[in-house]
Amino acid sequence: MHIDITHHVDASEPDDGYGYHYAYTLYRFSDGRDRLLARSYDDDADQAHFLNIEVDGHVRLMIDADLRHPLLLAAAAYLGETGKRRLRWLSGRGDGYEPLPAQPTIGPAEAP
Repeated sequence: MHIDITHHVDASEPDDGYGYHYAYTLYRFSDGRDRLLARSYDDDADQAHFLNIEVDGHVRLMIDADLRHPLLLAAAAYLGETGKRRLRWLSGRGDGYEPLPAQPTIGPAEAP
């Protein structure tokens, strides 16, 4: 598995009265054929969210069957080893994110 890790900051101009500041790390996992994208916000360092999957060159939201994909299982194990104890995936249902199987449920106050 190949992993590309990049850090990003998205912030408003310093003089903006309604400022925002998001700092996060993107993880791009690849097995040479398929790819996964995950994000972890700096202020929730023990969480990561799988955002999409690319299969056969087509990027899409993940589906339930992807939860058994060997690349997802390897990526989840890697993130767990780096201290990401709460893993979620963008399903598009409910608030949009769901815990990976065998992960603790994150309450509404902690959801992204």
